[in-house]
Amino acid sequence: MSYIILTDSCSDLNPEIIARFDQLEILPMSFTIKGVTSAESFDSDEKAKDYYDRLRAGETSTTAQVSPGEFYDTFMAHAKKGEAVLGLIFSSALSGTYASACMARDMVLEEHPEATIELLDTLGASAGEGLMVYDALINREKGMSLEENAATLREHVQTYAHWFTVDDLNFLKRGGRCSPSAAFFGSMLKVKPVLHVDAQGRLIPRSKVRGRHQSLKALAAKFGELGASPDQTVFISHGDCKEDAQLVKDMLVSQYGCDPEKIILSVIGPVIGSHSGPGTVALFFRGRDRG
Repeated sequence: MSYIILTDSCSDLNPEIIARFDQLEILPMSFTIKGVTSAESFDSDEKAKDYYDRLRAGETSTTAQVSPGEFYDTFMAHAKKGEAVLGLIFSSALSGTYASACMARDMVLEEHPEATIELLDTLGASAGEGLMVYDALINREKGMSLEENAATLREHVQTYAHWFTVDDLNFLKRGGRCSPSAAFFGSMLKVKPVLHVDAQGRLIPRSKVRGRHQSLKALAAKFGELGASPDQTVFISHGDCKEDAQLVKDMLVSQYGCDPEKIILSVIGPVIGSHSGPGTVALFFRGRDRG
């Protein structure tokens, strides 16, 4: 039986991947900047640059999760058409979006108990969530049933490694991920944090390095430290700093023998970007664990 694969826009999927697959639905999460609310994703480098330039200029962006009502309407539409849904949702430790999806699913199943709505907490964010969605799409393309696909993804969810670094600590400070004093002195000393999404789906600082180049090298080094296979598909997302993302890609190719055709770059969308800021670079792959 065919089925819909559904996710939210925090998955930051590359537009070429979105265009490649049918029966992929992405529910938008909104952001508000200077009183204007939008659910628009970045479908061009120009839109991404304009957004991040506004953040660089000091404008503040706030975000909102997908509401239970939006999930309800979506799930109900598929239930009425007899379409099964496999949903892969933004980490429950970082957003209430997964709870909203579960609430909406339960409401729909009360009215349509025959419906199939399977939800997974990806425990991931940005293109780390997107990498899991991509694997789900490939699994379906290979003929895997919804039940088999969901079971496989759950079995391997802790192998999806999410590592990233930010360029400006003040964005993490605004989101409560960094103290004001750490942001102040870190910026003065050019300290760059290396963070990851842990086994519970939480954003956790792991180390600090001096200088931008060292932080990018630290990201690439995680690929080797976690015993990752060079044959896999790797995602790298960035906050309007494609050259730095390309540098990490080049390191993976030269140091670990990764296939450059299997390393896919994407821009961090406005929802995640509101909290991570311009200059963020994130690396996502599958290792023996999350690290």
